[in-house]
Amino acid sequence: MAEVALRLVEDADLDALFDQRGDPESIRMAAFTTSDPDREAFDAHMAETRNSPDVTLRAVTCDGRLVGSIASFVMEGDTEITYWIDRSAWGRGIASRALALFLDTVATRPLYARAASDNHGSLRVLRRAGFTVIGTEISYAPARGTEIEETILRLV
Repeated sequence: MAEVALRLVEDADLDALFDQRGDPESIRMAAFTTSDPDREAFDAHMAETRNSPDVTLRAVTCDGRLVGSIASFVMEGDTEITYWIDRSAWGRGIASRALALFLDTVATRPLYARAASDNHGSLRVLRRAGFTVIGTEISYAPARGTEIEETILRLV
């Protein structure tokens, strides 16, 4: 079984993390991200994220290779999580293992997550980690250029 680990995001990770966010299928599944990643905006966002006391950001590695990132952040008073796993690593349990490791380091509860309702893989990862669906809403998904249903989950 592959070894999944979390570590701090390093400057040397930024090129790979940006490249991962350029995959069209990943963008479509994430839905609530930009459809056309801009490096300058990405770098500004990462600088802010990495320096925010309200954000816990970690790089996800598999057998020592960077395969994504995972983070918690505060949005309108609620702590939410987000993750991005490189498409080449999908379907191998890496997101599930990374989320389990992350939940061991982030003690805040309740913790919330959101995913496009048709992103069955991500919803499965979240449910396996103990998140339960608490509702849905229709939201504009920039990556798809339209409104779609978003599933809202909570871990208590």
